[in-house]
Amino acid sequence: MSRFTGRIAIVTGAASGIGKEIALRLAAEGGTPVIADLNLDAATATANEIKAKGGDAFAVAMNVTDEAQVEKGVADTIAKYGKIDILVSNAGIQIVKPLVDFPFADWKKLLSIHLDGAFLTTKACLKHMYAAKYGRVIYMGSVHSKEASKLKAPYVTAKHGLIGLSKVLAKEGAEYNVASNVVCPGFVRTPLVEKQIPEQAAELKITEEQVIKNVMLKDTIDGQFTTTDDVADAVLFYAAAKSTVHSGQSAVVSHGWFMQ
Repeated sequence: MSRFTGRIAIVTGAASGIGKEIALRLAAEGGTPVIADLNLDAATATANEIKAKGGDAFAVAMNVTDEAQVEKGVADTIAKYGKIDILVSNAGIQIVKPLVDFPFADWKKLLSIHLDGAFLTTKACLKHMYAAKYGRVIYMGSVHSKEASKLKAPYVTAKHGLIGLSKVLAKEGAEYNVASNVVCPGFVRTPLVEKQIPEQAAELKITEEQVIKNVMLKDTIDGQFTTTDDVADAVLFYAAAKSTVHSGQSAVVSHGWFMQ
């Protein structure tokens, strides 16, 4: 039997990038990912890709900052499968600007997607996990959950905040066999990161090559980007945990090193 046979997993932001890789990997190991994404067409395409390989998947439209839409996506999942075993709160964006110039509207938008989205999806899933006395919640943090970089004030703030949310859930969820963890990737060359390279080059007045080498990868052992597969490995490790003994921990995952 595969690790996730019979498990139902909601993965937000799963139509592309890291979220898609996690969904594909869950399906490959017998799980049923619910592809929850702002872009329903892209979510459906990912679900169909999984089905074409012999797996099962379900696409739902979900703006993670909209409580009604989150509740509907969770309710539709319960109506179809009767349970939710795993939540991977992965949806996120990036906006790069100096703190002194950062528009308040952009600050609120980024925090809403990362923090409000994590809160709303967690809250919506928890009542079902508590009733079943089983749940695994994994938040997509970042190396910026533990470190800081220039130009990313709300992102760093939000990613630090996810660790606090996870620690609270670890304490509250323990009696219901619900575990909570944060996976903190280094730079992964997804469309989100690709967009940042020219933006940071312009703000820092350096070349794009210097952004990659001297900003993004300067603290890695081998000067390589983390891969979506690296991140999925860590997410699936926590999603498959048999007990809550490691609940509340966060793991930094960067190419060439893995540290708890």
